[in-house]
Amino acid sequence: MASILIADDEARISGFIDKGLRAAGYATRVATTGPDALDLALTGEFDLLVLDVNLPGLDGFGVLESLRGSGSTMPVIMLTARIELHDTIAGLEGGADDYLGKPFRFDELVARIRLRMRRDTGQTPSQLAHRDLALDVRTRRAHIAGVEVELSAREFALAEELVRNAGQVLSREQLLSRVWGYDFDPGSNVADVYVGYLRQKLGHDRIETVRGVGYRLT
Repeated sequence: MASILIADDEARISGFIDKGLRAAGYATRVATTGPDALDLALTGEFDLLVLDVNLPGLDGFGVLESLRGSGSTMPVIMLTARIELHDTIAGLEGGADDYLGKPFRFDELVARIRLRMRRDTGQTPSQLAHRDLALDVRTRRAHIAGVEVELSAREFALAEELVRNAGQVLSREQLLSRVWGYDFDPGSNVADVYVGYLRQKLGHDRIETVRGVGYRLT
């Protein structure tokens, strides 16, 4: 199981990322200050660092500089509300592997984490499949029995989440947080609506409703 260090002092955001990544199958730990983040990152126990720029004690750029100065090549994805070009350049030139501005969608963060982890391990699978349904996560195209099915970006993200967890029941809350992001409305029925869209395009018998719980790709 891959282990991810989350460095963010905003409890709402770090808690959301922590919960979502655990649900996605990752082991996680949260650091709320720059010095703590650096100390933990240098232990070598983590496979990737999600690093906020605005950390107390030592900001994200300082953490990154010290981490790279130590010789660590651990993948780092920086998070920040500061999305000006010079900040982005500073992060990437400082050794960050990716840069994501706040607010962000959780599905985008997970996609970037998976991409960095695959590159770090030398594995680059781009195809997901379940029964006769095939998804190409690079081109964002879907096929059923070899015939292309047009999906919107959000429909594809939802289909990808279901395929990656085929046979498992995913609650509406899990789908909302992973596909729509940390600012979702818990009372929203948007997941149900998009499941309906997918059923129309992929087949009504493909996605099972588990009453009172959520949905499962059968």
